[in-house]
Amino acid sequence: MQAPDDAIVVREASIEIDAAPDEVYDLVSDISRMGEWSSEATGGAWTKGHGKVGDWFDGTNKAGDREWTRECEVAAADRGRDFTFVVGGIEHNRTWWSFEMSPTGEGTTLTERWWIVNKSPAMLEATAEQFAGRIELTETMLASTVAGVKAAAESG
Repeated sequence: MQAPDDAIVVREASIEIDAAPDEVYDLVSDISRMGEWSSEATGGAWTKGHGKVGDWFDGTNKAGDREWTRECEVAAADRGRDFTFVVGGIEHNRTWWSFEMSPTGEGTTLTERWWIVNKSPAMLEATAEQFAGRIELTETMLASTVAGVKAAAESG
């Protein structure tokens, strides 16, 4: 899913993976496994449904000593193409995470995209320096996450 024109920040990372788009989708849409390749997300559990548009899950995260859980709503669930969710739900239109798959020969280009349309209450309280730090951290996290998905997909 592409970020809208009114997003206040957009970052992404892409990688080539030697696996079919459906296989890559099955990895990134299995929210319980996010902790295997993300430096911040530790996993998730479905609270309503099991991965279709409109379904909800609790995503768990950890950074340093801080741990937190956020409700997320699935915004796109097109196997082999796009798995996108929004923290806090589509209605609030805040922080979005998207995994897009494009076939490339015998493999897949995976692009993870992150964007913010409306700042969360915590982001509204952050200083400009803290917000910039969050963006920088997320840029690094995006690259490491797609690399982790690649390693998982190619390990069989």
